[in-house]
Amino acid sequence: MNYYPIFLNLQGRLCVVIGGGPMATEKVHGLLAAEAHVRVITPEPSARILQWVAEGAITCLARRYLPGDLAGAFLVISATEDSALNAQVWAEAQTRNIPINTVDDTPHCNFIAPSIARRGDLTVAISTSGKAPALAVRLREKIETMLGAEHARFLELAGSLREPLAQHYPDFATRKALWYRLVDSDVLELLRECNETAARQRIYEIMGITPA
Repeated sequence: MNYYPIFLNLQGRLCVVIGGGPMATEKVHGLLAAEAHVRVITPEPSARILQWVAEGAITCLARRYLPGDLAGAFLVISATEDSALNAQVWAEAQTRNIPINTVDDTPHCNFIAPSIARRGDLTVAISTSGKAPALAVRLREKIETMLGAEHARFLELAGSLREPLAQHYPDFATRKALWYRLVDSDVLELLRECNETAARQRIYEIMGITPA
């Protein structure tokens, strides 16, 4: 099966996680990173899940899943080892047209979650289409060694340039060429060396704009 990769905006959206073990805890962590509104349903929440509840970061229904629990959900993750329960959750999600991922059960998924490497706003997602998740993890680990704080800082600086650049250069092709010049320049190396003053100067030289 060929999947269409997308990045979802989950900010403030209700995402329901069924399960309370290590995998469910990992999924909750990822959803919180995306600023989702997370509700966990499990009779046995992990210590970390209980900590999130105490901090007010998530809500938890400390019981087994019941039909109707997915009402209002934007996205569902079923992370239990109970195949009958997973099938129930899948059926309700299908009825309600809610995207669902059932961990380690591809037939009961209409989306799969990639292995993710993050540095600030930089996100690299790797998927094996559910065939060998361990390979995706190992590839992610290799990619993480290539990414540093300089990449996150580069994106912060680049983000601040988008609006003034669009005003200064209305032509898309011109802006595109400038962005590639910037990415291919020595700015990342300067940031890696913690020389932000020189990096900023180089950016302004390449882009042909002056700081506000």
